[in-house]
Amino acid sequence: MLSRHADSLYWLARYVERAENTARLIEAATRLSATPIAAEGGRNEWEMAVDGTGTLDLFNQQYTQATQRTVVDYLAFSTANPSSIRCCLDIARANARSVRTALTMDMWETINSGWMETRGVNIPNLTRQELSDFLSRVKELSLRFDGSAYRTMLRNDAYYFLRLGTFIERADFTARMLALKADVLDPSRPSLGGSADYFQWSWILRSVSALTSYHWVYRDNLKPNLVAEFLILKPEMPRSLVSCYEKVTLNLDSLSRDYGRQGASQRKARMLLSQLQDTSLPGLFAIGLKEFLESFIVDNANLGDTIAEQYLG
Repeated sequence: MLSRHADSLYWLARYVERAENTARLIEAATRLSATPIAAEGGRNEWEMAVDGTGTLDLFNQQYTQATQRTVVDYLAFSTANPSSIRCCLDIARANARSVRTALTMDMWETINSGWMETRGVNIPNLTRQELSDFLSRVKELSLRFDGSAYRTMLRNDAYYFLRLGTFIERADFTARMLALKADVLDPSRPSLGGSADYFQWSWILRSVSALTSYHWVYRDNLKPNLVAEFLILKPEMPRSLVSCYEKVTLNLDSLSRDYGRQGASQRKARMLLSQLQDTSLPGLFAIGLKEFLESFIVDNANLGDTIAEQYLG
């Protein structure tokens, strides 16, 4: 496969996944803004949502205050934000067009029709219900694209590059959501009292669509250490860091098998997976949850760079 085609497939998957993640983040912020808890440390839930995307500096250059209106505009529709849902879907469709013959008909129709539907949204007059419908369509687009790839693509290098993009992006988002709220996940931290803790912990789980799964696994009330364990160390949770890295390693190994050689990306992915599998929950809190997550975000980005150097350059 030509490196530019591999690059388009990899980034197609990353931008579709990013659009879905941002839609879930806006939904979680909307839900948290309706709760009675006070903003922490002068930061409201909308500013935290922007911070979770790693683009707070760019936001502050364009807006004077983080409100629902400004943050939804920035995260969902702004053409000045390259990670907004609209920009993500524009770039994803452009990448899909460039590798049209590598995609199945189901995948192309999903990304093309979803892109046209979201382009038709009337932004200035968007009601609360229309925003909810828009976010639901974005999530549906991502789920249909992911499902059609899984069900209709040949298991070859095109599929492996696509899946690599999905899981590198997914791991980055989960780590960023946890890092954003790392302080409220420390079990030694004094309780905020009342239902404030529950809203904070449930915000983290909702932002990665994991609240129901948490209850299925633990059959218990929300506990900060278990929330961290669930999203970092539980392989049965598909958005956990260890689960994402099992898939990253699997797809990199499949590429090395098909191409007949291994490289730095395979070694780095295995090392990061081993670190996650060898980590215990007490060990995470001993070294500092926020420090661990910030280090993981850097390592995950470095692996993305290594994959680009090895295959996409």
